[in-house]
Amino acid sequence: MKIFPELLGQIERLSDILGVDADAADLPAAMARLDDEAVVEVIAAASALVKAADPMLIAAAGVAAQRSARDRGHSGLAQVRGHRSPESLIQHLTGSTRADAAKHVRLGESLIAAIEPAQTDPDTADAPVGDSAPAVVPWHHVLGDALLGGRITPSQHDAILRGLGEPPTPDSNATDESERAAEIAAQSATIRAAWQAAAEQLIDEAGDRTVEDLRRDARICRDLLDEAGAARRFEQRYEARSFRMWTDENGIRHAHIVFDDLGGEWATTVVSSALRPRRGGPRFVDPDEAAAAKQLADDPRTNDQLTYDLIMATLRAGALADAKTVFGARQPGIRLVVTRETAAGERDALGRLPGVGFTEDGRQPLPGSVIDAMHCDTGHIEATFDERGNPLDLGREQRLYSPKQRLTLALRDGGCVWGDCTMPASYCEVHHCIHWGADHGRTDIDLGLLLCQFHHLHLHNEGWRITREGKGQFLLHPPPDVGGPPIVLRSKSPLQFFRLLAPPERAAKDNASDNPSDRAAESAA
Repeated sequence: MKIFPELLGQIERLSDILGVDADAADLPAAMARLDDEAVVEVIAAASALVKAADPMLIAAAGVAAQRSARDRGHSGLAQVRGHRSPESLIQHLTGSTRADAAKHVRLGESLIAAIEPAQTDPDTADAPVGDSAPAVVPWHHVLGDALLGGRITPSQHDAILRGLGEPPTPDSNATDESERAAEIAAQSATIRAAWQAAAEQLIDEAGDRTVEDLRRDARICRDLLDEAGAARRFEQRYEARSFRMWTDENGIRHAHIVFDDLGGEWATTVVSSALRPRRGGPRFVDPDEAAAAKQLADDPRTNDQLTYDLIMATLRAGALADAKTVFGARQPGIRLVVTRETAAGERDALGRLPGVGFTEDGRQPLPGSVIDAMHCDTGHIEATFDERGNPLDLGREQRLYSPKQRLTLALRDGGCVWGDCTMPASYCEVHHCIHWGADHGRTDIDLGLLLCQFHHLHLHNEGWRITREGKGQFLLHPPPDVGGPPIVLRSKSPLQFFRLLAPPERAAKDNASDNPSDRAAESAA
Protein backbone atom coordinates (compact mmCIF):
# COMPACT_ATOMS: atom_id res chain seq x y z
CA MET A 1 0.00 0.00 0.00
CA LYS A 2 1.40 3.36 -1.03
CA ILE A 3 1.14 5.63 1.98
CA PHE A 4 0.64 9.08 0.56
CA PRO A 5 -1.78 8.25 -2.28
CA GLU A 6 -3.93 6.53 0.33
CA LEU A 7 -3.72 9.51 2.67
CA LEU A 8 -4.47 11.99 -0.11
CA GLY A 9 -7.34 9.87 -1.37
CA GLN A 10 -9.06 9.82 2.03
CA ILE A 11 -8.47 13.57 2.47
CA GLU A 12 -10.08 14.25 -0.91
CA ARG A 13 -12.98 11.99 -0.01
CA LEU A 14 -13.60 13.91 3.23
CA SER A 15 -13.22 17.30 1.57
CA ASP A 16 -15.84 16.35 -1.01
CA ILE A 17 -18.33 15.63 1.76
CA LEU A 18 -17.52 18.49 4.12
CA GLY A 19 -16.08 21.07 1.74
CA VAL A 20 -12.50 22.20 1.24
CA ASP A 21 -13.00 25.20 3.53
CA ALA A 22 -14.47 23.17 6.42
CA ASP A 23 -13.53 24.66 9.82
CA ALA A 24 -12.87 22.46 12.84
CA ALA A 25 -15.08 24.68 15.02
CA ASP A 26 -18.01 24.07 12.67
CA LEU A 27 -17.64 20.27 12.48
CA PRO A 28 -20.46 19.34 14.92
CA ALA A 29 -22.96 21.52 13.08
CA ALA A 30 -21.71 20.35 9.68
CA MET A 31 -22.04 16.71 10.70
CA ALA A 32 -25.55 17.32 11.98
CA ARG A 33 -26.60 18.53 8.52
CA LEU A 34 -25.40 15.38 6.75
CA ASP A 35 -27.69 12.50 5.90
CA ASP A 36 -27.12 9.02 7.31
CA GLU A 37 -25.07 7.74 4.37
CA ALA A 38 -22.75 10.73 4.48
CA VAL A 39 -22.19 10.34 8.24
CA VAL A 40 -21.21 6.70 7.76
CA GLU A 41 -18.91 7.65 4.88
CA VAL A 42 -17.17 10.28 7.05
CA ILE A 43 -16.58 7.72 9.76
CA ALA A 44 -15.16 5.23 7.26
CA ALA A 45 -12.93 7.79 5.54
CA ALA A 46 -11.61 9.27 8.78
CA SER A 47 -10.87 5.77 10.10
CA ALA A 48 -9.05 4.87 6.90
CA LEU A 49 -7.05 8.09 7.15
CA VAL A 50 -5.95 7.24 10.69
CA LYS A 51 -5.23 3.64 9.70
CA ALA A 52 -3.00 4.81 6.85
CA ALA A 53 -1.10 7.25 9.08
CA ASP A 54 -0.65 4.93 12.05
CA PRO A 55 2.18 2.83 10.53
CA MET A 56 4.31 5.96 10.18
CA LEU A 57 3.87 6.82 13.85
CA ILE A 58 4.50 3.23 14.93
CA ALA A 59 7.62 2.78 12.80
CA ALA A 60 9.00 6.10 14.04
CA ALA A 61 8.26 5.09 17.64
CA GLY A 62 10.19 1.87 17.14
CA VAL A 63 13.23 3.68 15.78
CA ALA A 64 13.00 6.24 18.60
CA ALA A 65 12.95 3.40 21.11
CA GLN A 66 16.02 1.80 19.54
CA ARG A 67 17.89 5.10 19.57
CA SER A 68 16.87 5.70 23.19
CA ALA A 69 18.26 2.39 24.45
CA ARG A 70 19.57 2.28 28.00
CA ASP A 71 23.15 1.71 26.88
CA ARG A 72 23.16 5.14 25.21
CA GLY A 73 22.70 6.88 28.53
CA HIS A 74 21.99 10.60 28.29
CA SER A 75 22.86 10.71 24.60
CA GLY A 76 19.76 8.74 23.60
CA LEU A 77 17.17 10.31 21.33
CA ALA A 78 14.53 10.62 24.07
CA GLN A 79 17.01 11.53 26.79
CA VAL A 80 18.53 14.40 24.82
CA ARG A 81 15.04 15.90 24.62
CA GLY A 82 14.53 15.67 28.37
CA HIS A 83 12.59 12.41 28.58
CA ARG A 84 13.42 9.34 30.63
CA SER A 85 12.08 6.89 28.06
CA PRO A 86 10.81 6.68 24.49
CA GLU A 87 7.33 6.09 25.86
CA SER A 88 7.50 9.44 27.64
CA LEU A 89 8.67 11.12 24.42
CA ILE A 90 5.86 9.57 22.37
CA GLN A 91 3.27 10.49 24.98
CA HIS A 92 4.50 14.09 24.99
CA LEU A 93 4.48 14.40 21.19
CA THR A 94 1.12 12.71 20.61
CA GLY A 95 -0.81 13.78 23.70
CA SER A 96 -1.87 10.16 24.17
CA THR A 97 -2.14 8.07 27.29
CA ARG A 98 0.84 6.25 28.75
CA ALA A 99 -0.73 2.95 27.69
CA ASP A 100 -1.13 4.11 24.07
CA ALA A 101 2.43 5.41 23.97
CA ALA A 102 3.72 2.10 25.33
CA LYS A 103 1.72 0.25 22.67
CA HIS A 104 3.20 2.38 19.88
CA VAL A 105 6.70 1.68 21.14
CA ARG A 106 6.01 -2.03 21.54
CA LEU A 107 4.63 -2.35 18.02
CA GLY A 108 7.38 -0.21 16.57
CA GLU A 109 10.04 -2.39 18.15
CA SER A 110 8.40 -5.48 16.65
CA LEU A 111 8.40 -3.82 13.20
CA ILE A 112 12.10 -3.03 13.18
CA ALA A 113 13.23 -6.26 14.85
CA ALA A 114 13.75 -7.99 11.48
CA ILE A 115 15.79 -5.31 9.75
CA GLU A 116 19.54 -4.78 9.93
CA PRO A 117 20.88 -2.20 12.43
CA ALA A 118 22.43 -0.22 9.57
CA GLN A 119 18.95 0.46 8.26
CA THR A 120 17.77 2.00 11.54
CA ASP A 121 20.88 3.53 13.07
CA PRO A 122 22.87 6.12 11.09
CA ASP A 123 25.87 5.59 13.41
CA THR A 124 26.31 2.02 12.06
CA ALA A 125 25.47 2.67 8.42
CA ASP A 126 29.12 2.43 7.28
CA ALA A 127 30.14 -0.37 9.66
CA PRO A 128 31.53 -3.55 8.03
CA VAL A 129 29.15 -6.49 7.89
CA GLY A 130 31.62 -9.04 9.33
CA ASP A 131 31.36 -12.79 9.40
CA SER A 132 28.61 -13.14 12.02
CA ALA A 133 25.62 -15.31 11.24
CA PRO A 134 22.64 -13.49 9.72
CA ALA A 135 19.90 -12.47 12.13
CA VAL A 136 16.95 -14.79 12.36
CA VAL A 137 13.74 -13.22 11.10
CA PRO A 138 11.27 -13.19 14.01
CA TRP A 139 8.00 -15.05 13.70
CA HIS A 140 5.96 -11.87 14.17
CA HIS A 141 7.22 -10.24 10.98
CA VAL A 142 3.96 -11.42 9.38
CA LEU A 143 2.10 -9.16 11.79
CA GLY A 144 4.24 -6.22 10.75
CA ASP A 145 3.66 -6.98 7.09
CA ALA A 146 -0.10 -7.14 7.70
CA LEU A 147 -0.06 -3.86 9.60
CA LEU A 148 1.96 -2.04 6.93
CA GLY A 149 -0.24 -3.53 4.22
CA GLY A 150 -3.42 -2.27 5.91
CA ARG A 151 -4.81 -5.74 6.65
CA ILE A 152 -4.88 -5.25 10.42
CA THR A 153 -5.01 -2.26 12.72
CA PRO A 154 -2.47 -1.44 15.43
CA SER A 155 -4.88 -2.68 18.10
CA GLN A 156 -5.34 -5.98 16.27
CA HIS A 157 -1.59 -6.30 15.81
CA ASP A 158 -1.04 -5.72 19.53
CA ALA A 159 -3.78 -8.19 20.53
CA ILE A 160 -2.28 -11.00 18.43
CA LEU A 161 1.31 -10.20 19.40
CA ARG A 162 0.63 -10.12 23.13
CA GLY A 163 -1.85 -12.98 23.03
CA LEU A 164 0.58 -15.36 21.34
CA GLY A 165 3.47 -14.14 23.46
CA GLU A 166 7.04 -15.27 23.07
CA PRO A 167 7.58 -18.89 21.96
CA PRO A 168 9.25 -21.22 24.46
CA THR A 169 13.00 -21.69 24.38
CA PRO A 170 13.90 -25.18 23.14
CA ASP A 171 16.39 -27.46 24.85
CA SER A 172 18.41 -30.51 23.89
CA ASN A 173 19.77 -33.57 25.66
CA ALA A 174 22.62 -34.03 23.19
CA THR A 175 26.09 -34.14 24.75
CA ASP A 176 28.00 -33.04 21.68
CA GLU A 177 28.01 -29.26 21.45
CA SER A 178 27.54 -29.12 17.68
CA GLU A 179 24.73 -31.67 17.77
CA ARG A 180 23.08 -29.78 20.59
CA ALA A 181 23.27 -26.49 18.69
CA ALA A 182 21.88 -28.08 15.54
CA GLU A 183 19.01 -29.69 17.42
CA ILE A 184 18.11 -26.45 19.18
CA ALA A 185 18.25 -24.56 15.89
CA ALA A 186 15.91 -27.08 14.25
CA GLN A 187 13.47 -26.95 17.16
CA SER A 188 13.57 -23.15 17.14
CA ALA A 189 12.75 -23.08 13.44
CA THR A 190 9.81 -25.46 14.00
CA ILE A 191 8.50 -23.37 16.89
CA ARG A 192 8.82 -20.12 14.92
CA ALA A 193 6.97 -21.70 12.00
CA ALA A 194 4.15 -22.79 14.30
CA TRP A 195 3.84 -19.31 15.86
CA GLN A 196 3.96 -17.70 12.43
CA ALA A 197 1.22 -20.02 11.15
CA ALA A 198 -0.95 -19.14 14.16
CA ALA A 199 -0.37 -15.43 13.53
CA GLU A 200 -1.31 -15.79 9.87
CA GLN A 201 -4.50 -17.61 10.81
CA LEU A 202 -5.43 -14.88 13.25
CA ILE A 203 -4.65 -12.18 10.68
CA ASP A 204 -7.07 -13.85 8.27
CA GLU A 205 -9.76 -13.83 10.93
CA ALA A 206 -9.09 -10.29 12.16
CA GLY A 207 -11.76 -8.76 9.92
CA ASP A 208 -14.46 -10.85 11.62
CA ARG A 209 -13.20 -10.62 15.20
CA THR A 210 -13.26 -7.95 17.85
CA VAL A 211 -9.92 -7.05 19.36
CA GLU A 212 -10.97 -8.81 22.57
CA ASP A 213 -11.82 -11.99 20.65
CA LEU A 214 -8.51 -11.86 18.80
CA ARG A 215 -6.64 -11.60 22.05
CA ARG A 216 -8.57 -14.52 23.51
CA ASP A 217 -8.07 -16.65 20.39
CA ALA A 218 -4.37 -15.84 20.39
CA ARG A 219 -4.08 -17.06 23.98
CA ILE A 220 -5.89 -20.26 23.02
CA CYS A 221 -3.46 -20.79 20.16
CA ARG A 222 -0.53 -20.23 22.48
CA ASP A 223 -1.78 -22.83 24.97
CA LEU A 224 -2.41 -25.34 22.20
CA LEU A 225 1.12 -24.82 20.86
CA ASP A 226 2.80 -24.82 24.26
CA GLU A 227 1.05 -27.28 26.59
CA ALA A 228 3.78 -27.22 29.25
CA GLY A 229 3.63 -23.45 29.27
CA ALA A 230 -0.15 -23.56 29.54
CA ALA A 231 0.07 -25.47 32.83
CA ARG A 232 2.69 -23.05 34.13
CA ARG A 233 0.61 -20.01 33.19
CA PHE A 234 -2.44 -21.54 34.89
CA GLU A 235 -0.47 -21.87 38.11
CA GLN A 236 0.80 -18.32 37.78
CA ARG A 237 -2.72 -16.99 37.39
CA TYR A 238 -3.83 -19.07 40.35
CA GLU A 239 -1.04 -17.65 42.51
CA ALA A 240 -2.00 -14.14 41.39
CA ARG A 241 -5.60 -14.46 42.65
CA SER A 242 -6.58 -11.71 45.06
CA PHE A 243 -9.44 -9.74 46.51
CA ARG A 244 -8.85 -6.21 47.71
CA MET A 245 -11.23 -3.69 49.24
CA TRP A 246 -10.76 0.01 49.91
CA THR A 247 -12.76 3.11 50.72
CA ASP A 248 -12.39 6.25 48.63
CA GLU A 249 -12.44 9.84 49.85
CA ASN A 250 -16.24 9.96 49.53
CA GLY A 251 -16.73 6.96 51.79
CA ILE A 252 -17.72 4.64 48.92
CA ARG A 253 -16.50 1.06 49.20
CA HIS A 254 -14.74 -0.45 46.19
CA ALA A 255 -13.36 -3.89 45.48
CA HIS A 256 -10.87 -5.31 43.02
CA ILE A 257 -10.81 -9.03 42.24
CA VAL A 258 -8.14 -10.93 40.37
CA PHE A 259 -9.66 -14.31 39.47
CA ASP A 260 -7.88 -17.53 38.85
CA ASP A 261 -9.13 -19.41 35.79
CA LEU A 262 -11.69 -21.61 37.53
CA GLY A 263 -12.87 -18.88 39.86
CA GLY A 264 -13.36 -16.52 36.94
CA GLU A 265 -15.33 -19.12 35.04
CA TRP A 266 -17.48 -19.84 38.07
CA ALA A 267 -18.28 -16.17 38.58
CA THR A 268 -18.95 -15.64 34.88
CA THR A 269 -21.25 -18.66 34.75
CA VAL A 270 -23.21 -17.55 37.80
CA VAL A 271 -23.72 -14.04 36.46
CA SER A 272 -24.44 -15.16 32.90
CA SER A 273 -27.00 -17.74 34.01
CA ALA A 274 -28.82 -15.21 36.12
CA LEU A 275 -28.78 -12.38 33.58
CA ARG A 276 -29.19 -14.23 30.30
CA PRO A 277 -32.77 -12.94 29.74
CA ARG A 278 -31.27 -9.42 29.87
CA ARG A 279 -28.40 -10.35 27.57
CA GLY A 280 -30.33 -11.91 24.75
CA GLY A 281 -30.50 -15.41 26.19
CA PRO A 282 -32.65 -18.27 24.88
CA ARG A 283 -36.40 -17.98 24.58
CA PHE A 284 -38.31 -19.65 27.39
CA VAL A 285 -41.06 -22.07 26.38
CA ASP A 286 -42.18 -22.95 29.90
CA PRO A 287 -44.75 -20.35 31.04
CA ASP A 288 -43.20 -20.00 34.51
CA GLU A 289 -39.72 -19.52 33.08
CA ALA A 290 -41.03 -17.07 30.52
CA ALA A 291 -42.73 -15.07 33.25
CA ALA A 292 -39.55 -15.01 35.33
CA ALA A 293 -37.54 -13.94 32.31
CA LYS A 294 -39.97 -11.11 31.56
CA GLN A 295 -39.85 -9.99 35.17
CA LEU A 296 -36.07 -9.82 35.01
CA ALA A 297 -36.14 -8.03 31.66
CA ASP A 298 -38.55 -5.45 33.09
CA ASP A 299 -36.54 -4.97 36.30
CA PRO A 300 -35.59 -1.27 36.62
CA ARG A 301 -32.10 -2.09 37.91
CA THR A 302 -29.14 -1.88 35.56
CA ASN A 303 -27.18 -5.01 34.68
CA ASP A 304 -24.35 -3.87 36.94
CA GLN A 305 -26.77 -3.37 39.82
CA LEU A 306 -28.34 -6.78 39.23
CA THR A 307 -24.90 -8.37 39.15
CA TYR A 308 -23.97 -6.68 42.42
CA ASP A 309 -27.16 -7.83 44.13
CA LEU A 310 -26.61 -11.35 42.79
CA ILE A 311 -23.04 -11.53 44.10
CA MET A 312 -24.07 -10.20 47.51
CA ALA A 313 -26.94 -12.73 47.70
CA THR A 314 -24.50 -15.50 46.79
CA LEU A 315 -22.06 -14.41 49.50
CA ARG A 316 -24.84 -14.29 52.09
CA ALA A 317 -26.09 -17.73 51.11
CA GLY A 318 -22.57 -19.12 51.34
CA ALA A 319 -21.98 -17.47 54.70
CA LEU A 320 -25.12 -19.07 56.13
CA ALA A 321 -24.51 -22.52 54.64
CA ASP A 322 -21.96 -23.90 57.07
CA ALA A 323 -20.45 -21.14 59.15
CA LYS A 324 -18.32 -23.36 61.39
CA THR A 325 -16.68 -25.18 58.49
CA VAL A 326 -16.03 -22.10 56.42
CA PHE A 327 -15.33 -19.42 58.99
CA GLY A 328 -14.35 -21.27 62.18
CA ALA A 329 -15.48 -19.71 65.44
CA ARG A 330 -17.56 -16.80 64.21
CA GLN A 331 -20.06 -16.53 61.42
CA PRO A 332 -19.48 -13.35 59.44
CA GLY A 333 -22.12 -10.70 59.41
CA ILE A 334 -22.69 -7.00 59.73
CA ARG A 335 -23.08 -5.72 63.27
CA LEU A 336 -24.92 -2.43 63.18
CA VAL A 337 -24.59 0.11 65.99
CA VAL A 338 -27.53 2.44 66.56
CA THR A 339 -28.34 4.84 69.39
CA ARG A 340 -31.55 4.11 71.23
CA GLU A 341 -32.82 7.54 70.30
CA THR A 342 -32.26 6.87 66.60
CA ALA A 343 -33.88 3.43 66.72
CA ALA A 344 -36.96 4.81 68.50
CA GLY A 345 -37.09 8.05 66.56
CA GLU A 346 -40.14 9.50 64.90
CA ARG A 347 -40.76 8.32 61.34
CA ASP A 348 -41.58 10.41 58.32
CA ALA A 349 -44.90 10.47 56.47
CA LEU A 350 -43.94 7.32 54.53
CA GLY A 351 -42.99 5.41 57.66
CA ARG A 352 -39.27 5.70 57.07
CA LEU A 353 -36.83 5.89 59.97
CA PRO A 354 -34.58 8.98 59.85
CA GLY A 355 -31.05 9.07 61.17
CA VAL A 356 -28.17 6.65 60.65
CA GLY A 357 -26.40 3.78 62.33
CA PHE A 358 -22.94 2.51 61.59
CA THR A 359 -21.09 -0.75 61.27
CA GLU A 360 -19.12 -1.79 64.34
CA ASP A 361 -15.87 -2.61 62.59
CA GLY A 362 -15.87 -0.58 59.42
CA ARG A 363 -17.59 2.42 60.99
CA GLN A 364 -19.54 2.81 57.77
CA PRO A 365 -22.65 5.00 58.17
CA LEU A 366 -25.90 3.26 57.18
CA PRO A 367 -29.32 4.92 56.81
CA GLY A 368 -32.47 4.28 58.80
CA SER A 369 -33.95 2.03 56.09
CA VAL A 370 -31.07 -0.40 56.62
CA ILE A 371 -31.60 -0.27 60.37
CA ASP A 372 -35.23 -1.24 59.86
CA ALA A 373 -34.33 -4.07 57.50
CA MET A 374 -31.74 -5.53 59.89
CA HIS A 375 -34.15 -5.33 62.82
CA CYS A 376 -36.38 -7.76 60.95
CA ASP A 377 -33.93 -10.67 61.25
CA THR A 378 -31.28 -9.65 63.78
CA GLY A 379 -31.37 -9.35 67.56
CA HIS A 380 -29.76 -6.56 69.51
CA ILE A 381 -27.46 -5.99 72.47
CA GLU A 382 -27.97 -2.87 74.54
CA ALA A 383 -25.04 -0.91 75.94
CA THR A 384 -25.46 2.18 78.09
CA PHE A 385 -23.01 5.08 78.26
CA ASP A 386 -22.86 8.14 80.47
CA GLU A 387 -22.90 11.70 79.23
CA ARG A 388 -19.14 11.57 78.46
CA GLY A 389 -19.30 8.34 76.52
CA ASN A 390 -18.07 6.09 79.34
CA PRO A 391 -19.68 2.62 79.51
CA LEU A 392 -20.70 0.68 82.63
CA ASP A 393 -18.17 -0.86 85.03
CA LEU A 394 -18.27 -4.60 85.66
CA GLY A 395 -15.49 -4.92 88.28
CA ARG A 396 -12.90 -7.62 88.99
CA GLU A 397 -15.02 -10.70 88.33
CA GLN A 398 -12.82 -12.42 85.74
CA ARG A 399 -9.41 -12.28 84.12
CA LEU A 400 -10.58 -11.73 80.55
CA TYR A 401 -13.04 -9.23 79.25
CA SER A 402 -16.44 -10.72 78.42
CA PRO A 403 -17.92 -10.61 74.90
CA LYS A 404 -20.34 -7.92 75.97
CA GLN A 405 -17.53 -5.86 77.50
CA ARG A 406 -15.50 -6.23 74.30
CA LEU A 407 -18.51 -5.10 72.29
CA THR A 408 -18.91 -2.10 74.54
CA LEU A 409 -15.23 -1.24 74.21
CA ALA A 410 -15.57 -1.53 70.45
CA LEU A 411 -18.40 0.98 70.56
CA ARG A 412 -16.40 3.33 72.76
CA ASP A 413 -12.93 3.06 71.16
CA GLY A 414 -13.80 2.19 67.56
CA GLY A 415 -10.56 0.24 67.04
CA CYS A 416 -6.92 0.49 68.10
CA VAL A 417 -6.55 3.81 69.92
CA TRP A 418 -2.79 4.10 69.34
CA GLY A 419 -2.02 7.16 67.23
CA ASP A 420 -3.01 6.80 63.61
CA CYS A 421 -3.39 3.02 63.70
CA THR A 422 -6.29 1.90 61.50
CA MET A 423 -6.88 -1.60 62.89
CA PRO A 424 -10.63 -2.20 63.42
CA ALA A 425 -12.08 -3.38 66.70
CA SER A 426 -12.35 -7.04 65.72
CA TYR A 427 -8.56 -7.14 65.17
CA CYS A 428 -7.82 -5.69 68.60
CA GLU A 429 -7.01 -6.96 72.07
CA VAL A 430 -8.09 -5.42 75.39
CA HIS A 431 -5.28 -3.89 77.44
CA HIS A 432 -5.55 -3.63 81.24
CA CYS A 433 -4.30 -0.20 82.26
CA ILE A 434 -3.63 -1.66 85.72
CA HIS A 435 -1.98 -5.06 85.18
CA TRP A 436 -4.19 -7.89 86.38
CA GLY A 437 -1.45 -9.95 88.00
CA ALA A 438 1.27 -7.52 89.02
CA ASP A 439 -0.91 -4.63 90.13
CA HIS A 440 -4.17 -6.44 90.98
CA GLY A 441 -5.95 -4.66 88.16
CA ARG A 442 -9.65 -5.00 87.54
CA THR A 443 -11.37 -6.32 84.42
CA ASP A 444 -13.14 -3.02 84.26
CA ILE A 445 -14.23 -1.21 81.12
CA ASP A 446 -13.07 2.07 82.63
CA LEU A 447 -9.55 0.62 82.89
CA GLY A 448 -9.41 -1.25 79.59
CA LEU A 449 -8.98 -0.07 76.04
CA LEU A 450 -8.45 -1.58 72.60
CA LEU A 451 -5.01 -2.04 71.07
CA CYS A 452 -4.05 -4.04 68.02
CA GLN A 453 -1.66 -6.92 68.66
CA PHE A 454 1.34 -5.01 67.35
CA HIS A 455 0.82 -1.97 69.57
CA HIS A 456 -0.21 -4.09 72.56
CA LEU A 457 3.07 -6.03 72.39
CA HIS A 458 4.99 -2.84 71.64
CA LEU A 459 3.56 -1.24 74.77
CA HIS A 460 4.48 -4.16 77.05
CA ASN A 461 7.89 -4.85 75.50
CA GLU A 462 9.18 -1.29 75.10
CA GLY A 463 8.18 0.24 78.44
CA TRP A 464 5.21 2.39 77.42
CA ARG A 465 2.37 2.91 79.92
CA ILE A 466 -1.27 3.95 79.70
CA THR A 467 -2.98 5.66 82.62
CA ARG A 468 -6.35 7.16 83.32
CA GLU A 469 -7.58 9.33 86.14
CA GLY A 470 -11.18 8.49 86.97
CA LYS A 471 -13.18 8.76 83.77
CA GLY A 472 -10.91 11.26 82.12
CA GLN A 473 -8.80 10.76 79.04
CA PHE A 474 -6.45 7.83 78.52
CA LEU A 475 -2.81 9.01 78.51
CA LEU A 476 0.02 7.19 76.78
CA HIS A 477 3.36 7.70 78.58
CA PRO A 478 6.56 7.18 76.55
CA PRO A 479 9.38 5.14 78.09
CA PRO A 480 12.25 7.09 79.71
CA ASP A 481 14.62 6.60 76.78
CA VAL A 482 12.05 8.11 74.41
CA GLY A 483 10.89 10.90 76.67
CA GLY A 484 8.30 13.55 76.01
CA PRO A 485 4.93 14.49 77.50
CA PRO A 486 2.00 12.05 77.76
CA ILE A 487 -0.01 11.53 74.57
CA VAL A 488 -3.79 11.70 74.66
CA LEU A 489 -5.41 8.57 73.18
CA ARG A 490 -8.63 9.44 71.41
CA SER A 491 -11.59 7.30 70.49
CA LYS A 492 -12.09 6.43 66.84
CA SER A 493 -15.72 5.49 67.27
CA PRO A 494 -18.44 7.30 65.35
CA LEU A 495 -20.36 7.50 68.63
CA GLN A 496 -18.37 10.64 69.34
CA PHE A 497 -19.93 12.22 66.27
CA PHE A 498 -23.37 11.12 67.35
CA ARG A 499 -22.81 13.11 70.52
CA LEU A 500 -21.14 16.12 68.92
CA LEU A 501 -22.99 16.38 65.60
CA ALA A 502 -26.64 15.88 66.38
CA PRO A 503 -29.15 16.53 63.57
CA PRO A 504 -30.58 20.05 63.66
CA GLU A 505 -34.03 18.84 64.81
CA ARG A 506 -32.55 16.90 67.72
CA ALA A 507 -30.23 19.77 68.69
CA ALA A 508 -33.14 22.19 68.77
CA LYS A 509 -35.11 19.75 70.89
CA ASP A 510 -32.16 19.30 73.30
CA ASN A 511 -31.66 23.03 73.66
CA ALA A 512 -35.34 23.53 74.38
CA SER A 513 -35.26 21.09 77.32
CA ASP A 514 -35.08 22.72 80.76
CA ASN A 515 -34.19 19.48 82.53
CA PRO A 516 -30.45 18.57 82.39
CA SER A 517 -31.22 15.01 83.42
CA ASP A 518 -33.37 14.61 80.30
CA ARG A 519 -30.43 15.54 78.10
CA ALA A 520 -28.14 13.20 80.00
CA ALA A 521 -30.58 10.35 79.54
CA GLU A 522 -30.73 10.98 75.81
CA SER A 523 -26.96 11.11 75.57
CA ALA A 524 -26.66 7.88 77.50
CA ALA A 525 -28.93 6.00 75.09
